[in-house]
Amino acid sequence: MAWGSKHNISYESLGEFSFIRPKEAPVYRPSKEEFEDPLEFINRIRPEAEEYGICKIIPPPDWHPPFAVDIEQFRFTPRIQKINELEAHTRIKLNFLDQIAKFWELQGSPLKLPSVEKRILDFYTLHQLVQREGGAHSVTRGKKWGKIAMQMGLSKDNRGSATTLRSHYEKILLPYDIFLSLQDAKDGLSVEEEIEPDVEDASETIPKVSSSKCRKKLENDTANGSINDSGSDEEDPSNCRRTRIRKSCSNTPQPQPTTQSYSRRRTERDKLRTPTKQTVVMKVEETMEDPLAKYVCHTCLRGDSEEAMLLCDGCDDSYHTFCLKPPLTSIPKGDWRCPKCIAEVVAKPSDPFGFRTSKSEYSLRRFGEKADQFKSDYFNMPVHKVPSDLVEKEFWRIVSSFDEDVTVEYGADLHTVDHGSGFPTHESINEDCMNRDILDYVNSKWNLNNMPILGGSVLSHITANISGMKVPWMYVGMCFATFCWHNEDHWSYSINYLHWGESKTWYGVPGSRANDFETTMKQAAPELFSSQPDLLHQLTTIMNPNVLMEAGVPVCRTDQEAGEFVITFPRAYHAGFNQGYNFAEAVNFAPADWLKMGRECIAHYATLHRYCVFSHDELTCKMAAESEELGPRVAIATYRDMLSMVKAERDLRKSLLYLVPIHYG
Repeated sequence: MAWGSKHNISYESLGEFSFIRPKEAPVYRPSKEEFEDPLEFINRIRPEAEEYGICKIIPPPDWHPPFAVDIEQFRFTPRIQKINELEAHTRIKLNFLDQIAKFWELQGSPLKLPSVEKRILDFYTLHQLVQREGGAHSVTRGKKWGKIAMQMGLSKDNRGSATTLRSHYEKILLPYDIFLSLQDAKDGLSVEEEIEPDVEDASETIPKVSSSKCRKKLENDTANGSINDSGSDEEDPSNCRRTRIRKSCSNTPQPQPTTQSYSRRRTERDKLRTPTKQTVVMKVEETMEDPLAKYVCHTCLRGDSEEAMLLCDGCDDSYHTFCLKPPLTSIPKGDWRCPKCIAEVVAKPSDPFGFRTSKSEYSLRRFGEKADQFKSDYFNMPVHKVPSDLVEKEFWRIVSSFDEDVTVEYGADLHTVDHGSGFPTHESINEDCMNRDILDYVNSKWNLNNMPILGGSVLSHITANISGMKVPWMYVGMCFATFCWHNEDHWSYSINYLHWGESKTWYGVPGSRANDFETTMKQAAPELFSSQPDLLHQLTTIMNPNVLMEAGVPVCRTDQEAGEFVITFPRAYHAGFNQGYNFAEAVNFAPADWLKMGRECIAHYATLHRYCVFSHDELTCKMAAESEELGPRVAIATYRDMLSMVKAERDLRKSLLYLVPIHYG
């Protein structure tokens, strides 16, 4: 198992990173009497705790349920988490780098990220800053490269950094900008327009072609996951004659539809320009069986200068190196794709981000040994001596670093139906061996197997065993293993109990500010939400609490220790990470006050076209039909929800009368 390609903390980098801890969430210590009824106690603290979104409950000192899982027999397959890919800003940077890497890869030139002032160059930020100033030509004309360097946090006194930034931009990013501009022109114009490069010497607009034929998207050569400075060799054009340019006509390739459609477009354009080109294009279309016609340049429509002719490895179309924009000074050794093929690949949306599943299955003991070894190696000290604030600051530093690769694994969403619960149950404990103390924990209302089906929880009226909501899930964590920003299904409550191990760090946003949270996330990462509007439902994205706090979103935090509960309130967004090896269990519950919020949730789901986990209307009708069995608080809430349901249904039916014309016979 490869956990983390970086195994040692960099205190120098950590010292340069700033993280402001959010305020602490409220902590409650119920007395033995208050602890008797969890729903009553939670209802009592709700007015205060709900304003934070999350809270921590510490049981009475003598409440210690035995751990009922067999450590040796328990087996699970964890998820793989690449930590810096979880953060929204960092993922945007990595997606941009992926596009740039594809762009150069398809042209046979491997991309290596250069360093400036001993830091890997952040091409995304550089590109954003330059575009904000009007583009590379505008920055050069206005002598603003020094300003760009300062905005990127480079040394004010180092003039060479500004020159280096310009050089890297013109060699790596400017050709990409020109390519995108040409694609926009082709999509938006009926008459071909020429877009000239913004640099005087076209030879400086592309990276030197690497001698390596084996392409890697981003070449990471250092052990700690950073990417080496670019190094490349000039190639002799005389040695770069494309072997795929065939002199023989014996094997005639079949004409490609893309070539014909392209030629037709050129014909229409050239009616407005050069009749000689039109004639050539018509001849190309009429004589596609001629194998030589395949090697006519698709830009100038000429077949001369064969030594400078490139044949696309994707579609077999031909181009002169000097007809490309920007032109190539030499013919790449590796596979080369034409602008049309590049456009098809670059235009493809990225696959939705998700967690990969580990290929290894672990017992608790084996996972714990590796988890402890990882943390000990990373911080260079025994695991239990690492301060929690140090782990927290390092976690947020890692997730903001696009060039540091730290990978961990997380045993998340493990079903108690399959693995058994950490709490003792009638099924897991032999009745003959069950003493009075264990029986008390089996029947305890704080046992998460009992919590959802307590008399005051409306989920008890759902007959189906909904995994994760009515049936607990378990979580085996390690240092940095993360649970991303989300709120619970149907905006229900959740309760999490940490059975044993190192602490779990939580962050919470009150449900009353959920809209502000969602707006801030979308404004901070519009590139992600434009392609995945339901991103927050995927539980795959985190964002630094400081970013939310700067936008005015209230955030709190807490460290959950072994033997403690954390409650999340309706619609409260929450996220966090594990400080080390631990074992937790969680489930949802829904007291009477949740019904109103649940009704609002399904209306919200309807606007997002999101499926419900269960039918809220069915639940309400079922409780109304069993009204004699309901307690006073649940009965009143059910009555009010029934009125809301009937009103909503009437309003919907009335709206149909205005949409559908009524015809009378």
